[in-house]
Amino acid sequence: MNQSTTLLNPSLNRLRWMAVLTLLGLIVLSLLWERWLAPIRPGGSWLMLKAVPLLLPLRGLLHGKRYTYQWSSLLILAYLTEGLVRASSDNGTSQILAMIELTLASIYFISVLMFCRETRPSLTHPGLKSQSRKAAKPEQAK
Repeated sequence: MNQSTTLLNPSLNRLRWMAVLTLLGLIVLSLLWERWLAPIRPGGSWLMLKAVPLLLPLRGLLHGKRYTYQWSSLLILAYLTEGLVRASSDNGTSQILAMIELTLASIYFISVLMFCRETRPSLTHPGLKSQSRKAAKPEQAK
């Protein structure tokens, strides 16, 4: 399945937009959280720069590039971890924001994994699946 076909598929398009919107939500949340809502230090902190790595996969997600979905699934694990830690250790507004971060990162992770699963070569090119099985089996001696 090529890239233009991927973008025309309604279920893949839904997963793509779910990933893009949750990523944008995480970017906005990171900036608001560390600048105004519940910064670690009064007046904001440099921790708001944690939003910068989230900008890296945005272009690839918008274009439906499978490789971007794959590597960004690893990137988002840092935000899942931060959400878990801060939801269990912080209090008040920061704890609520951490739960929102955890929710957004979880939705992103699941939508990215589903996108990768639906676009894997064995589904898009059934011939590859049978070829890889033949290559995996050693030829039997006659």
